[in-house]
Amino acid sequence: MITISLALTFYSCSTVSDEKVLFFAHSLPTSHPVHKGILAMQESLNEKSDGKLQIKIFPDGQLGSEREALELLQIGSIAMTKVSASALSNFAPEYQITVIPYLFRDNDHLFANLEGEVGKQLLESGTEYLLRGICFYDAGARSFYTKDKPVNSPDDLDGLKIRVQNDQMSVDMANTLGASATPMSFGELYTALQQNVVDGAENNIPSFVSSNHFEVCKYYIFDEHTMVPDVVIIGTKFWDSLSDEEKGWLEEAADESVEKQKQFWKETVAENMKMLKEEGVEFIYPDKEPFVKKSRPVMERLLEDPKLKPIIEKINAN
Repeated sequence: MITISLALTFYSCSTVSDEKVLFFAHSLPTSHPVHKGILAMQESLNEKSDGKLQIKIFPDGQLGSEREALELLQIGSIAMTKVSASALSNFAPEYQITVIPYLFRDNDHLFANLEGEVGKQLLESGTEYLLRGICFYDAGARSFYTKDKPVNSPDDLDGLKIRVQNDQMSVDMANTLGASATPMSFGELYTALQQNVVDGAENNIPSFVSSNHFEVCKYYIFDEHTMVPDVVIIGTKFWDSLSDEEKGWLEEAADESVEKQKQFWKETVAENMKMLKEEGVEFIYPDKEPFVKKSRPVMERLLEDPKLKPIIEKINAN
C-alpha cells in the first residue's frame, strides 16, 4: 500500500498535455450497480469535457478498503472514491444521521432529503476533513442475514454475533436491537461466516449477492433497519485544483449518473432476488414495528447533539 500511495501521489490527478485524469478507487466489484453508476459518470464526464477531464477507475478494492481510500484522498494520493455514508461518520460526524434506524421512511423520503438542503449540508460537511461530497448513490436498505437461525423479531437477535461496519453508529445500531455487534472488514466476512466467527451480518441485497454470502447464509430478513446511501467523494486538494468549468463538468456528470445508477440498482435487485430464491435463500418479512421501537434510543442519543438535532428534525419534518 505504501508503494502504491507514493506512486499515486504523483499521478492521481495526472496531466497529459491539456488532459487531466482523476484516479477513482472503490471497493466494489465491477458487476455492482454502484460501479455501473461510476462508469456512467466516467462516460458523461468524458463527453462533456471532450476528453479534457477524465476518470480512471480502480474497482474491487485494488487500492484498499473504504477507510484506506478515504485516507488516500486526505493525503492527496488519489482524487476520488465511493464509500458508504457510514464510513464517513468516522471523519465527518454529520454523516452519523444516515445510520439512524428507520430515520428514512422509504426510498422517496431518502432522496427527497439527500437531493435537498439536508443532502447539500452533508456533502459539504466533510470539507474541513479534506473530503468534499459530490453526490449520493442509491444503496437500498440494509437488513440482517443469518446462517442458522431465522430472525422474526429483535428478540431473535439475542446472542447472535452480527458483523457490522467499523463505525460506532453501526455498532450502536446492532447492539441496541439486541445483537452482539462485531465490527470487521467486509473482505474478511465470508471466511468469518464459514468459520462461525460471526452468526450473520447486515447489508443490502446486491452486496449480499456480490460477496457470495448467500452461499453461507440462507436467511435474509427484510427488517430494513437503515437506508445508508453511498457517497461519491473528491479530495479537496484536487477539487481546488480544478477550474470552474471543470468543476461544472464533474458536477453535471455526477448528477446525470445518479439517475442512471438508481435504475441500475432497481434492475440488479430484481435479478438478485430471483437468483437468491433459486439458490434456496429464505426471505423473511417480519413486523417492523418491534424493530422500530427497540432501535429508538439510537435516534434519541443523537438528538442530544446540538449539531445533529436540527438535521434530524428537518428530516423528520419532511
